[in-house]
Amino acid sequence: MAAAKTARGRIAPLPEEDSLSLGERAYRQLRDAIVEGLLPAGRKISERSLAIDLGISAQPVREALRRLEQDGMVITLPRRGTMVAEVSPVRLAELGRIRAALEGVATALAAERMDDAALAVLAAILKRMQAGTEAHDVDALAEANAEFHALIHQATGNPFLIRSLGSLQAYDHLGRRRAVGSTPRDFPKALAEHRGIVAALKKRDPALAEARMRQHILRSLVTNGVLPPQSPRKGHAP
Repeated sequence: MAAAKTARGRIAPLPEEDSLSLGERAYRQLRDAIVEGLLPAGRKISERSLAIDLGISAQPVREALRRLEQDGMVITLPRRGTMVAEVSPVRLAELGRIRAALEGVATALAAERMDDAALAVLAAILKRMQAGTEAHDVDALAEANAEFHALIHQATGNPFLIRSLGSLQAYDHLGRRRAVGSTPRDFPKALAEHRGIVAALKKRDPALAEARMRQHILRSLVTNGVLPPQSPRKGHAP
C-alpha cells in the first residue's frame, strides 16, 4: 500500500488508466497518504487543493473525504474545516480487536464457502510465504500476506464484511508504521499460523478456522506493539 509522492513531497496525480472509479481511486490514494504520514494528523486539508494534486475534479475528492470521515481518518470541525484525525494508541488497540473479531468471522465463512480452486491458490501463497520467511524478505512476505487475507475475504461473498475489513486494514498499516514491528525471528511463527489457518479451511471447520485466525491477528497486534502482551489468566499455566 503506497501513495505515490511527487518531487515536492505532495500527493501525486492519479494514473490515467484504472478500472476503479475516480472516487474509489481518490479514497485509496488519500487513505494511503494518511497512513504513510504524507498527510499527518492535524493537517488541514482542502477539497480544492487535493483535487488539484490528484488531477481530478472536486466531486470524487468530496466523495473520498466523506468515506474517510466515516472511517474516522478525517474530521470536520465547525469554523475550522476538515483535517486529518489524530488516532490515539487506545483507538488503534480498539480497532485492532475489532479487526481480529471480523477476520475470524470472515475465515469461518470462508471455511464454509471456499472452493478447491481458492484453496489451491492459498497453498501456493503459503509456498511463497515459506520462501520469503527463509530469505527474510519482508516485502515478499507483506505482499503474500495481503493476498492471503484478501482471498479469504473474497471467499465470504459478503460485501459488507469485505468493505469493513478493508477500512480496518488501513488502521493496521498505521499501527505498524508507528511500531517497531516484526523481526525475522517472528516470521516462522507467522508462517506456522498461516499454515494452521489453511489446514482448518481444508477441514471445512468454521470454528477452528475462526479461532486460529483470531489468535493470529491478536498475536500480530501484540508483536507490532498495538496491543499489550496478554497476561496469563488465573488458574492457567503461563
